[in-house]
Amino acid sequence: MLNNRTSALITLSNPRSPISEAYRALRTNIEFSTFDKKLRTLVVTSPSPEEGKSTTLANLAVTMAQSGKQVILVDCDLRKPSQHLVFGARNDRGLTSLMIPDAPLDKPPLQPTAQEGLMLLTAGPLPPNPSEMLGSKRMDEIIAVLSERADIVIFDAPPILAVTDAAVLATRVDGVLLVINAGRTKRDHMQRAHALLSKVNARLIGAVLNNVKFDQSLHKYYGEE
Repeated sequence: MLNNRTSALITLSNPRSPISEAYRALRTNIEFSTFDKKLRTLVVTSPSPEEGKSTTLANLAVTMAQSGKQVILVDCDLRKPSQHLVFGARNDRGLTSLMIPDAPLDKPPLQPTAQEGLMLLTAGPLPPNPSEMLGSKRMDEIIAVLSERADIVIFDAPPILAVTDAAVLATRVDGVLLVINAGRTKRDHMQRAHALLSKVNARLIGAVLNNVKFDQSLHKYYGEE
């Protein structure tokens, strides 16, 4: 049985918390930053591993669905997937199942989540060639099909400095969001990540500063002692 980490979904377990409010603010900031060009597909990545990228993405997806949008979250980390653990979902079929040439694209193995309006496409069985899969024509077709089924499709990509997968995927979507850990990310890693995204002409819509110490004086405002 999978070890699930649904406690990471604070936007579901405690929607009135200051952290949940921060995720809603992130959602609003994304909407305002892209009002001149509709954002239908978004890649979320980080410079390096263990920066909270997948948790940030999952909670962002929940808040987008809570605002009334139809959202599809796709786990594109085909090396170390985690979204099936976050949502307590199966991972026997997923994105890689659609890569099989004769797989019907009109029936993607989407799974419902505890949040209405949010569907999950897990990574599926791990392949030997993740970068080639994400850079294939088939991936373009999958993105197009998923975009027709939702208001926004959000892709969880591996850290951009670790492997080329995120850079490859970034060229195929409307925008990229970079997650940076305040207590972990090195300045030169952040600069290198930005340079890599610029090199492939990715549209970087912003960065999220994760793991920032919260001002405890604000707890009372949110009804928490």
